[in-house]
Parts: sequence; structure tokens; C-alpha cells
Amino acid sequence: MMEQAGKRPADICLIATTIGPGSFTGLRVGITMAKVLAYALKCDLVGLNTLDVLATQVFDAGLAGESGIVHAVLDAQRKELFVGRYQFGAGRLNKEDAILPAETWLRTLHDGDIVTGSGLIRYKDKLPPGIRIAPEGLHEPRAVTIGRLGQREHAAGRRDNFWTFSPLYIRPSYADEKKPVSSSS
Repeated sequence: MMEQAGKRPADICLIATTIGPGSFTGLRVGITMAKVLAYALKCDLVGLNTLDVLATQVFDAGLAGESGIVHAVLDAQRKELFVGRYQFGAGRLNKEDAILPAETWLRTLHDGDIVTGSGLIRYKDKLPPGIRIAPEGLHEPRAVTIGRLGQREHAAGRRDNFWTFSPLYIRPSYADEKKPVSSSS
């Protein structure tokens, strides 16, 4: 691909990637790959919130509608969702993040809101009337959006620390939650 673009690996100055929320294994693999590439190519690294990327895709497509409210949702397992609620106003994006039971999230939706994200798969048929679903092509983070947002952050001076760069875990893994608490005597 680089050859087709007339570029060499030494031409890369930035690796941008999503850092979560998402699956624990998927995040670990993706973050490790981004760090290895950045280290090997001696370039900068910028991590982006996956929910932010999904919402940006909807706003960029001009789909936010009259309410201007976009909900980006990812499956958090256990009948829960990672939810980002976004509204563009006063020249900036306002956002709220949470982990919510799916049924609770469904009750927060209002007529005219638009929803996106792979977390919709199980809940499309349960959406209240008046809720709009973004086109399926916007339900996963797109490389072009990640690249553009990463470049914007980089141009603004952001450089994530390679040695502390890690996934965005909003909660402990199920295995960590189930670990017995050791008592010290």
C-alpha cells in the first residue's frame, strides 16, 4: 500500500488509533500494534476515544438533525452499553460518557436523536419511535476519520507518551472483577 502511494515507512510521522472503550482483547492487540509501529518507525502516537470517532462520523455526514444529539454505543457485554451522548453547540462538542444497562439507555432517547455504533445490533428493534439510526457504514470507526482526527490533534501539539500509552478501560475486566481479594496478615 505504501508503495502504491509512493511513500516509504520513513515518511510516516504519526500513528493514530482508537483506544477504546471496546473489547479487552481487541484493545490490547490494537494498542500493542500501534505502539510497535510507532516505536519501529520512530514516529508520534495519538489515541482517540472510539465513541468520539463514531459521533464525529455522524456529525461530518450532516446527520445530527434538529436535536443535534448523537448517541454512539458499543456493546459492553452483560446487557450493558458503552454510551457517548454528544451535542454540538456554541462551537464545540459537548459529551457525556457512561456504561449503562441497555434498557436504561433506551429510556434516555428522545424524538429526533440519532444513534450509531455496533452496540445497536441487539437493540435496533427496541428503539423508541422517532429515533434515527445512522447508516450502517458509520457504525464502526473508519480509518479516514481516525486519521483526520489524529492529524488534527497532532497539529494542535498533542503527542501521547509512548511508554504510558494504554487502552481506555472504563471498567475492570470480568476476570479482574471475579478475582478473590487477598487478605494480608
